[in-house]
Amino acid sequence: MNKRSVTIYLTITGILLILVLGLYAASFASRETATAFATPTKAKPASFDGSRALADLQTQVDFGPRIVGTAGHEKIREWIRAELESAGWVVEVQRTQRMGHPIYNIIAKRNNESPQIILGAHYDTRMYADHDPTPGMQAMPVPGANDGASGVAVLLELARTLPEDSVPTWLVFFDTEDNGNIEGWDWILGSRAFAEEIKVQPRAVVIVDMIGDADLNIYLEKNSNKEIRAEIWSAAASLGYADKFINEEKFSMLDDHTPFLEKGIPAVDIIDFEYPYWHTTQDTPDKVSAESLQAVGDTLLKWIKDNPR
Repeated sequence: MNKRSVTIYLTITGILLILVLGLYAASFASRETATAFATPTKAKPASFDGSRALADLQTQVDFGPRIVGTAGHEKIREWIRAELESAGWVVEVQRTQRMGHPIYNIIAKRNNESPQIILGAHYDTRMYADHDPTPGMQAMPVPGANDGASGVAVLLELARTLPEDSVPTWLVFFDTEDNGNIEGWDWILGSRAFAEEIKVQPRAVVIVDMIGDADLNIYLEKNSNKEIRAEIWSAAASLGYADKFINEEKFSMLDDHTPFLEKGIPAVDIIDFEYPYWHTTQDTPDKVSAESLQAVGDTLLKWIKDNPR
């Protein structure tokens, strides 16, 4: 091969090499761009699961009595915190006291925004089953499957399913609600302490209490804010739960919504007070149902989603 041929050969080879390297670089750049601009698919929140809420209810009853100062009370506090944190919520505990009794209100929030909605339930149980039809059982503690555990179960399942872009919402688990008419105690000590010490002004407080009854009949509570009450019952009706959320007034309750109403904060009590096992040793998991928990959870989830930020 002469000198001129060698020169031509090297020139052609160089051009081919440049073309190959260019194509490779273009392909690599294309892959990098695709990766850089790809938007990861964010998993949608799971739908409210009444069966999972029922399992949470059973777990609470398995802890035993949840009276302040007992092992069950300590266990449920730790468990509620763990469940909330695993669902991505920030948990704070309001430690205070009333009438010489320690109070541990558990507060779950997504961020530092002030709450526009507070959903609440009490997690303690009554120390005496003084409404038990058997006199010998009236000094026993109440298992609290419906009266306590049902509201907590609904709030925990909402913690797992409430969309992150919802109106700013706090979930509050109130302590020492259920030992009124007992010497040295009173009703709703935890929620009173919260309302007196935590300086927030939500536009709505909604309490869920005794909402797991298998024969669920939730009437309009007379003291509750009428506008918010109407919104929630309308949401229930739109989901087909009008037979469980009955659009008639029936009871006037002293409950965890009361301290908020006294401060001028709109509040609603969602409660089935026709529960025949109230404050008896028969308030056990066989008296409640996943379907009832589902109805309440679905209704609250829809009501919150319908509320703009």
